[in-house]
Amino acid sequence: MKPLEVVAQLWERFAARDWTGVARLLAKDAVIDWPVSGERIVGRANFIAVNSDLAYSEERRVEVLRIVADGDLVVTEVEVPQEHVVYRAVSLWTVRDGEIVGAREYWTSPGQDPAPRWRAHFVEPLAAD
Repeated sequence: MKPLEVVAQLWERFAARDWTGVARLLAKDAVIDWPVSGERIVGRANFIAVNSDLAYSEERRVEVLRIVADGDLVVTEVEVPQEHVVYRAVSLWTVRDGEIVGAREYWTSPGQDPAPRWRAHFVEPLAAD
């Protein structure tokens, strides 16, 4: 499978809460960094445990907004709306031999980092996508 196909399937399996299917796409020793929260997840089992916990226990929609590949690197932008917040993530996935071996994911919520007032006369408000 091509790297883009591996990552596209990953998000499909997240949306379906198919944790066995997610596990099949990850290397056993995959390393996933979450710089915004300052965390590193080492290993397939830990990544599955973190993601299969309460955040995905109920019906949640996962919408892939963009997916681009360049060799072993696949970049995705996804949106995960929940009851009182919308999460967005930009993820940089490294895929080798049909498995995800690493990632760097930036999770946040629109409006969570408000623009400083001093920039107001240089910028325009960004309409919600």
